[in-house]
This record gives sequence, C-alpha cells and structure tokens, in this order.
Amino acid sequence: MQFDKLIFTFFNGDIAVRYLPQVLDGARVTIELGLAVIAAGLALGIVLAYLRSLPVRGLPLLVSTLVDILRALPPLVLIILFYYALPFLGLSLGAFASTWLALTLVLAAFSEEVFWAGIESQPRGVMEAARSTGLSHTQAMVHVLLPQSCRLMVAPLTNRVIAITKGTAYGSVAALNEILNQATSATSFAGNPTPLMMGALGYLVIFLPVVVAGRYIERRHGAGRH
Repeated sequence: MQFDKLIFTFFNGDIAVRYLPQVLDGARVTIELGLAVIAAGLALGIVLAYLRSLPVRGLPLLVSTLVDILRALPPLVLIILFYYALPFLGLSLGAFASTWLALTLVLAAFSEEVFWAGIESQPRGVMEAARSTGLSHTQAMVHVLLPQSCRLMVAPLTNRVIAITKGTAYGSVAALNEILNQATSATSFAGNPTPLMMGALGYLVIFLPVVVAGRYIERRHGAGRH
C-alpha cells in the first residue's frame, strides 16, 4: 500500500490551497452559466411549444423540424460552431455567450418536446371547453392546458434540465473559465492532478443537490402518483 503517495499525488494540501481561488472562480462561472441556461432554455421551450400549438398552416411542422435538428446536434458541436465559425460571418461571440446559446437551444428543444407531450396528453375537449368560456388560445394554454398537464411534465423536465446543465463542462473547448478549464489549467501549472480532483469535487458539490432534488421531484410528481 502506498497510501501516502496517493494522498501526495491526488490530494496535495499545499497545491489545493494554492489553486483553490482559481477553482472557486470556475465554480462561480459554472453556476452562473447553469442558471442562465435553465432560465432561457425553459422559457424558449415554452414559447416553441406554444408556437407549435397555434393553428397556423406550416408552423407546427417548422417548429418540430427545428426542434428535431437541435435535439440531434450534440451541444459540443454547437459550441464549436458558435465560437469558432461565427466570426467568419462577422459575428463574434465570447466563450460564455457561445456556451450559453448552445446549451440554451438544446435545452429549449428537449423541453419543448416535454411541454408538447404534456399538452397533447390532455383531451381535445379541454381546449374547446376553455375557448367556449371566452378565453383566447393563449389564455387557454396558460391558464388551463399547461397547469393541468404540469404533473406529467415535472419529472422528465427535471431530468432533462439536469442532464443538459451538466454540459457546462463543454465550455472548456471555447476556453470558458468554468470548473473543468480552471482545474485543467491549474493541473498543468502545478504538475499535479490535485486541482483536477478539486474540480471533480466542485462538480459533485454543485450538481449532487440538483440530482437529489430531481429524484425527489420525480418520486413526488412522477406519472402514476395521484
């Protein structure tokens, strides 16, 4: 057993103290990016589901096609396109903006499918009954269909949000100073993997509570519960 050597190599206290501020700064960026992606992605997903529900010829097909394309593209590919390719078209996005936009679009696409499935799960007579009371299409969606289908959407939506927001690590390909990039850089300078272990611990601290909360929400609001 070489326990002392293991501790010195992967959990070196002196190196951990030296690079802790750098890793914490990366954690701040990761949290800010994750929150921004969740807020924008869910909002855009609702808008796309609403547009898909409108009785406008060709619009549902256009929305579903866009959603399918975004669901098929890996977030990493989108980040690379936004960060490295757009400057050739005269539009330059920073690392944070490129990563945020890519993850937001992917989350919006997946959340739109969840919202749409919830809307479709309601009997067709629900919308007709709501409209017969004088509500507009938008009012019926906001006040009747979405609230009634909310229970079916919570669990899959929570799981999708967790899966996509963990993709903030992809931002390292655009030199975004999130946890992975900061930890990798610190590891290179230190010549020791301790900062990388700190980065892994940082991801665990940030996302484990989210995963636990998602599990709780899924048990409480998942399909089959009344």
